[in-house]
Amino acid sequence: MTKTALITGITGQDGSYLAEFLIDKGYEVHGLLRRSSSFNTGRIEHLYLDEWVRDMHRKRLVNLHYADMTDSSSLIRVIQTVQPDEIYNLAAQSHVKVSFDVPEYTAETDAVGTLRLLEAVRILGMEKKTKVYQASTSELYGLVQEVPQKETTPFYPRSPYGVAKLYGYWITKNYRESYGMFAVNGILFNHESERRGETFVTRKITIAVARIAQQMQDKLYLGNLDALRDWGYAKDYVECMWLILQHDVPEDFVIATGEMHSVREFCTLAFSEAGIQLRWEGKGVNEKGIDKLTGKILVEVDPKYFRPTEVEQLMGDPTKAKTLLGWNPRKTSFEDLVKLMVRHDMKFVRKLKAKDEIDNE
Repeated sequence: MTKTALITGITGQDGSYLAEFLIDKGYEVHGLLRRSSSFNTGRIEHLYLDEWVRDMHRKRLVNLHYADMTDSSSLIRVIQTVQPDEIYNLAAQSHVKVSFDVPEYTAETDAVGTLRLLEAVRILGMEKKTKVYQASTSELYGLVQEVPQKETTPFYPRSPYGVAKLYGYWITKNYRESYGMFAVNGILFNHESERRGETFVTRKITIAVARIAQQMQDKLYLGNLDALRDWGYAKDYVECMWLILQHDVPEDFVIATGEMHSVREFCTLAFSEAGIQLRWEGKGVNEKGIDKLTGKILVEVDPKYFRPTEVEQLMGDPTKAKTLLGWNPRKTSFEDLVKLMVRHDMKFVRKLKAKDEIDNE
């Protein structure tokens, strides 16, 4: 029997990979789409079919529904219509730095939005039918109390995003214990890919490296180069999301690689993949990344990218997911991840440059 899945945040990095994964598993896949005057569907355009394809009577791979995490009635309507066996709640205002600028909106979508979704399932009497996956985050740990962080590590969020996600974590656990729902948290550590938004530091680096290599940009400006993160590949992580919902009992899991790397290290490796070797000079705000061959300064620190409260180091312990779910957290290594992202952006920038040259002829 075909299973039906509903993905909130389907247009994002994780949502697009998860949709592909579930389609390969034979699922009927539905996704939520926020109504706006311009669509943000670039990551899933190869999955959903537009009007002209419908005229050819082809089946859609993904079915999209207008709804919003700030609107209870729309969530109830879609869940009632779709009757999903599984819901993956990936929708969020997920940029940590931006959450300091829009804390109220972050709370509405990431915290109360999760409550609205769980309550919709309960109101519709589907708490025994529908399994719910809540995308939690390593930002819950914030000012870390132990290294590495595991399922039992105390939380200490350091941003409005982290605090909002903490509510999402606990309300998911509360609905599981109060109503017997199969509602679980996947505490995801940083996971990147070529589909990552360009304002996130990893993609910001790889795009800049590609542009600098093509002489389309002079310099890259970054914040805290010493920040340490556990970076994995998003495509590997969505498999673990699915495995958590297939587990016999509802439990919360850390999804991480168990390795930690600095922003500086990510930057060095990215430039190296583009054929540029960096050396680092100076300390703090005066630190610079310099091209060994030309002596040109390619990376500088800009204090405007510092957070009001910094999270210095995050490293997850994936032992539980490896042991109980049989998940491989290091299917894609850190080095391979960086290379994959840089190669993608090098091709992207080269095409962009060629198009600009044609347009300017």
